[in-house]
Amino acid sequence: MRSGQVSGDGPMTARCRGILEAEFGCAGALLTPSCTHALEMAALLLDLGPGDEAIVPSFTFVSTANAFLQAGAKPVFADGDPLTLNLSPESVAGRITPRTRCVVPVHYAGVGCDMDGLREVAGARGIPLVEDNAHGALGRYRGRPLGSLGDLAALSFHETKNLSCGEGGALLVNRPDLLRRAEILREKGTDRAAFHRGEVDRYTWVDRGSSWLLSDILAAVLLAQLRARERIQAARRALWHRYRGALSPWAAREGVALPFVPPDREPSWHMFHLLFPTGEGRDRALAALRARGVGAVFHYLPLHLSPVGRRLGGRPGDCPVAESAAARILRLPFFTDMTAAEQEEVIAAVLELRGGG
Repeated sequence: MRSGQVSGDGPMTARCRGILEAEFGCAGALLTPSCTHALEMAALLLDLGPGDEAIVPSFTFVSTANAFLQAGAKPVFADGDPLTLNLSPESVAGRITPRTRCVVPVHYAGVGCDMDGLREVAGARGIPLVEDNAHGALGRYRGRPLGSLGDLAALSFHETKNLSCGEGGALLVNRPDLLRRAEILREKGTDRAAFHRGEVDRYTWVDRGSSWLLSDILAAVLLAQLRARERIQAARRALWHRYRGALSPWAAREGVALPFVPPDREPSWHMFHLLFPTGEGRDRALAALRARGVGAVFHYLPLHLSPVGRRLGGRPGDCPVAESAAARILRLPFFTDMTAAEQEEVIAAVLELRGGG
């Protein structure tokens, strides 16, 4: 605040950008006011518009689809893998048409999608991958950071995420040929970034764009989070493993599935969920936990069955994995500063549940 430079792209933003570019190995990391804004930038950067299609998972937050709908394209909903709940390459392959302009994998709960499978399906047709990495910052797929595997990737620094500045996001540009235009779109369609680097003697309006800069005040908050990222991740990793160790025998006995992490992936330790055998059992478990004062919640409703999704052609049965998971999933309290005593209280309440409710 004392520096007097509190608008976007100030010194705090520059420090955050340096950390993110080193962490993800990307050509550029552009801070945005939210992950939604980063996805909207991606849609604009890929020139999506009316008549184009973007394949997205049905089991995700609305922004994954809305960003492309906002650009005039049609979201096409694909189903997930029954173990990870992530976008299924087989489902994507069945939905590709000549109008498909991008595929948008979401690393659900911070567990990486089958990016090699998706690359094989999409890359053979020259279709870009845009990672919605809202859950997955600092997770890895076959040794590589989630967010470094697509042509573009979006991060979230919302208050519910591992790293937070209240509201914030970033667009990771992994293709160097897209970086200059990404900077222009983010700066209201001007070449202001090039001007500040001394590449042009004045800046002017050169393309479409909007105001997608994060305030340097919020970047300062984010910088503190980024500097503490190893401590934050270590705390969350310990919470995740404590849940898994304490609940595995109960889950096996009751037929409840715990988060599945393929051996070639390291999650971001973003959340911990239970997948009950039936929707009725999940609903009874939710009620029982809430009666004990445990803030357990469900998660996404399938987008293809939402009012907008139905107007786009979604019908029951289109994405059976998403429909089943949405009815049966329960998320346990999970936050960085959760104490051992708080977690033990949750575990004790869960151990009294029955898989069928």
